[in-house]
Amino acid sequence: MTIVESINKIKATLPSGTRLVAVSKTKSNDAILEAYQTGQRIFGENKVQELVQKYESLPKDIQWHMIGHLQTNKVKYIAPFIECIESVDSLKLLKQINNEAVKNNRTIKFLFQVYIATEEAKFGLECDEVETIIKSGELNLLTNVKLTGLMGMATFTDNEELISSEFAKIKDCFNHLKENYFKLDDDFRELSIGMSSDYLIAVSQGSTLVRIGSNIFGSR
Repeated sequence: MTIVESINKIKATLPSGTRLVAVSKTKSNDAILEAYQTGQRIFGENKVQELVQKYESLPKDIQWHMIGHLQTNKVKYIAPFIECIESVDSLKLLKQINNEAVKNNRTIKFLFQVYIATEEAKFGLECDEVETIIKSGELNLLTNVKLTGLMGMATFTDNEELISSEFAKIKDCFNHLKENYFKLDDDFRELSIGMSSDYLIAVSQGSTLVRIGSNIFGSR
């Protein structure tokens, strides 16, 4: 199946409120352009150096999402152009993103990465840690970042019940935060869950962004 056919097939399974993030890490510019020709505009990368190179050589209306772990000392390289950083897992990182956004006279959208898997993962916040940051008032002091939702990764498993329960957990967290802190904020609406193997389960749990790579570009 071609990249074009794959994207059209995936988009046909997504409800109207769910957008596709085409995960283009390790993929060539040609492959990305093929996806771009279908009208796909949101692409996800997980390495800063690769992301910068692609930004410089590909169409400027691509909306780049950083979906991998981001070190504070690398923020400056993507701050001039990044659309959304989905993997914010500390207040320290967020402050650095805000500093670089100020320097570039931009507002950068971000998602808090919430830890939902049973595996020992290195990155992500518990839901109550996200709430603590929000309640602290520190977020309100950061003028050039905008919280638009949450991101999470389910356990890498064939156990669909487990995956579904993990997605339900982050959806509950999202609903709790929306109800208590962002009821009148239309920008707080993104739930980035679901990848190639489990995105249909994620969609059933209310995902608004699905991050799909191998189902589009083939496995590495």
